[in-house]
Amino acid sequence: MEEKRDVIIIGSGPAGHTAAVYTARANLHPLMIEGIEAGGQLMLTTEVENYPGFIDGIMGPDLMERMRKQSERFGTEIVTDNVTEVDLSSKPFSVSTSDTTYRTDAVIISTGASAKMLEVPGERELLGHGVSTCATCDGFFFRDKELLIVGGGDSSMEEANFLTKFASKVTVVHRRDSLRASKIMQDRAFNNPKIAFMWDSHITEIVGDGKVAGAKIANVKTGEESLVDTDGVFIAIGHTPNTELFEGKLELVNGYIVTDGTSTASSVEGVFAAGDVVDFKYRQAITAAGMGCEAAIDAERYLEALHAG
Repeated sequence: MEEKRDVIIIGSGPAGHTAAVYTARANLHPLMIEGIEAGGQLMLTTEVENYPGFIDGIMGPDLMERMRKQSERFGTEIVTDNVTEVDLSSKPFSVSTSDTTYRTDAVIISTGASAKMLEVPGERELLGHGVSTCATCDGFFFRDKELLIVGGGDSSMEEANFLTKFASKVTVVHRRDSLRASKIMQDRAFNNPKIAFMWDSHITEIVGDGKVAGAKIANVKTGEESLVDTDGVFIAIGHTPNTELFEGKLELVNGYIVTDGTSTASSVEGVFAAGDVVDFKYRQAITAAGMGCEAAIDAERYLEALHAG
C-alpha cells in the first residue's frame, strides 16, 4: 500500500488537468493517474481554434502538453498507467493500477468519453484530416465544402444543421430508410435546402492521401457500391462514456456518471466527476475544463469538512 493521498484524479483531459491545477494550488498534493493513452480526445484533434487565449489556434496535442506541464508546475504527481480497479465501498477509497494500490480521501473522475467510430479503412488514418467526430469543433474549417455526415439520431441532425452554416452541402448517410431523430429535428433537416440524404447506405471506406477526398458508400439492400467525392466525413453515431470501472459502484445513466445537479458530487460521498464522463450535451474542451475547476473546489470543500470533523 502506498501512503494515503488527499485526492486522486483519474483521467488526463482538460477536466482532469484543470482539477489538478486547482487542487495542487490548494495544497492538496494531487495524484493524477493519466492513463496509457493520456490527454483525452484532444490528442486526436489537429487545430483547436475555439479554446480561449489562443488567438491563432493550437494543435490539440500541444494544448494538452501545455496543460500537463502546468499541472506538474504546481506539484501534481502524474502516473502514466491505467487504473485497473477502484474500491469506493469504504473509506479511505482505494485506486489500483497494474502494480500499485493507492488510498485516498477523495476521487475526481475525469475519464471522458470516446466517440463511436465506423471502424472502416481510412477512418483512423484521416482523423483530424477531414474525418471528425465534432461538428461544433471543426465545422468552421469546411467553409463552402461538401460534406458527409453519418447518423440518424437527434445529435446527427443537430450537427448536420450546424454544418450548413459553413458547408455548401451536407449529405446524411444513414443505413436505414428513416431517421431515429425526433420529429422536430427531422423537420429541421428535411426543410434545410443544404441537407441531402443517402438512405439504406453505409460508408465502407474513407479515401484520401493525407486528407479526405472521398468515401466508398454501399447500399445495404443491393450491395451496390459507389465512390462519392467529399471534403470531409463527420461521424455522429454517439459516444461511449469511459465508465466501465465504475459500473455497480456509482449511479450511472446510459453509462454517464450522475451528479447531484448542484455540484460535481456523485452518488458516493467524496467521489466527484467532471467533463465528458458526465456531460453528454456540450462535450467541449472548455466546458470540461470548467467542470474540472468545479470538481476541484467541491473536493477541497469536502476535504476541509472531513478534516474539520
